[in-house]
Amino acid sequence: MPTIAKNNDVITVIIIFAIEPERQQELIDTIIEFLETTVKHQPGFVSSSIHKSIDGVRVMNYAQWKTLEDYQAFINNSEVQAKGAKLFQFQIHESHVYEVVVSKPDDTTLKISKGGLIHLAEFRVKPENQMRLVELEREYVGVGLQNPGLLSANFHRSLDGVHNVNYGQWRSFADFEELLKDPKYKPLNEYWQGLAENEFHLYEVVYTQPSN
Repeated sequence: MPTIAKNNDVITVIIIFAIEPERQQELIDTIIEFLETTVKHQPGFVSSSIHKSIDGVRVMNYAQWKTLEDYQAFINNSEVQAKGAKLFQFQIHESHVYEVVVSKPDDTTLKISKGGLIHLAEFRVKPENQMRLVELEREYVGVGLQNPGLLSANFHRSLDGVHNVNYGQWRSFADFEELLKDPKYKPLNEYWQGLAENEFHLYEVVYTQPSN
C-alpha cells in the first residue's frame, strides 16, 4: 500500500483534474484503465492513488516514482502516452512534481488506503514566497493536530516553486467541519494570506496501486 513520509526516497507527482460531476466516474475509470494496462508496468513506477472529491468536481492522482528521470522518461514516451490518449479529453487543473517537506506528527508514515478521507489544501505561490510558506506550514500544523480527527498532515512543495499542498488525513469529515467552526483554529485560515492563493476540496481514496 502507498505511503507518504518526509523521508520517503521517491518523488511525488500530483495531478488534479477539474471535471463535471456527471463525468467524475468516467474519468476515474479512464485513469484506472491506463494505470492497470500501462503505467504500473513502466520502469520506476512506485504507486498511484486515485481520489474523488466529495463535491464531484475534482479527481486527483497522487503518484510516486523512484526518480525524476523515471517520471520524465514516462511522460516523454510517445508510445506509452498514446495508450492514455483518452485522458486528453479531460481538463488538468494542476500538475506538478513535489517533495514532502513536513510530515506531522513527527516520524509518522501515512498509508494511503481505499476509503481514506483526505483534505487537500492547494496554495498557489510565487517562487520567492514558497519557502516562507513552508516555514509557516511547519509552525501552524501543530494547531490543526489539536483536533483529534486530524490523523496526519503532509506538506508538499512543488519543485517548480509555484505550488504547495497539504495532504491531510482525517478520521471523518465531521471532524474537519468542527475545525472550520471552532475559533481556536482560526489561525489556520489566515497564516498563508499575503503569500498564496488557497482553495481546498475533500476527497475519498477510491483506488490504490499497489493495493497492499
